[in-house]
Amino acid sequence: MFAPEPVGEAASLFARLLARAGGGAVALGVDFPLGLPRAYAARRAEADFPAFLAGLAERPGFFEVCATLDQVAPDRPFYPARGVRGMTRAAHAAALGLADARALSRACDRATAARPAGAPLFWTLGANQTGKAAIAAWRDLPLSAPFVRLWPFAGPFRGLLAPGRVALAETYPAEALRQVGLRLAGSKRRQADRAALAGALRTALARSGAAAEPALAATIADGFGADAAGEDRFDCVIGLLGVLGVLAGGRPDTAPADDPWLHRWEGWVLGQTDRPLRWP
Repeated sequence: MFAPEPVGEAASLFARLLARAGGGAVALGVDFPLGLPRAYAARRAEADFPAFLAGLAERPGFFEVCATLDQVAPDRPFYPARGVRGMTRAAHAAALGLADARALSRACDRATAARPAGAPLFWTLGANQTGKAAIAAWRDLPLSAPFVRLWPFAGPFRGLLAPGRVALAETYPAEALRQVGLRLAGSKRRQADRAALAGALRTALARSGAAAEPALAATIADGFGADAAGEDRFDCVIGLLGVLGVLAGGRPDTAPADDPWLHRWEGWVLGQTDRPLRWP
């Protein structure tokens, strides 16, 4: 396993990964949303989330973050552009015609017994927000390219692996950390706390059958660096361990089968088995 490196130009990322794979399959876990909340999706005319993604190229205004609630609409859902006194997620939901703030979240965004909730998809403010990641990925990555297969919409993850194809699945570092049996004492934003996990992380790598090349071993020992990107490098390695666990068969490669919303619109987190405490 190699040390994390910057993505580079987003538009060419998948092509570069396929070139590195030498014609083989690419299994890629990403830390951005793949799916829409069902209450929002229920009002869409498209057949499913992949069809929705394909249509975004014709709607560039969709990605403009709203500064005020009166700008919020189904075809411009991201909010807020900046902090505003008195703003609430409930008001954001109401502006989108949704019943309450809970309707902004997908099932996999909600808290489970093992981890806290992730941020709602369209929210773009704060350290925990995912809205800006969704904007960058949906706008700049070729997610609708014919060689890209989106999980879980296209089927079980391991079944999506084929020569010349990119199997793309959503991972969530806080979920993957628990999937591989790691527990971080303190904050992943602090280098010292990340470094304290180095021994356990090396053990987890060994269990997965992955060997760390020297630069990665040094990065782990150093707590992934002192700069602000250290947290991102840490998340990258944790997410990859989660993907390896699924590929090895230790975690499921399917979303729960009893809810068709997950397979058509909402998506799921790769390897997750815990259901949310409150199902939508």
